[in-house]
Amino acid sequence: MKKPAPAKKVSSKLPVNDQTKTFSFFENVWDVVRQVPRGRVTSYGAIANYLGTGLSARMVGWAMNAASQARPKVPAQRVVNRNGMLSGKAHFKTPDEMEALLKKDGVAVEKDQVVDFAQRYWDPAKELGI
Repeated sequence: MKKPAPAKKVSSKLPVNDQTKTFSFFENVWDVVRQVPRGRVTSYGAIANYLGTGLSARMVGWAMNAASQARPKVPAQRVVNRNGMLSGKAHFKTPDEMEALLKKDGVAVEKDQVVDFAQRYWDPAKELGI
């Protein structure tokens, strides 16, 4: 009698890299974020809307939390909440890293909020077209 083949080890990293799937929501989010220009910011909801999943802003947040695994790099600092707050800063290596990266991009931040948010806002639906 033949021995059964050993079970494949499943990675705990997100997103799941499954060759049978033609896309990954996380990878789609990262592709959009990579297109946000320096000096501009977008929101979780705007990305979800662009991807056709308008009620999935929280899933976009999960994708951004996992963005450190993505290659090529994802400028995760450029994604803020709908009011311009640095709501994702707790998921960076240090509490100040998100703000420091935004400042390096030329984006001013005061009290964890993007200064001139309306002028800096980049909407993928308008910029990339739907």
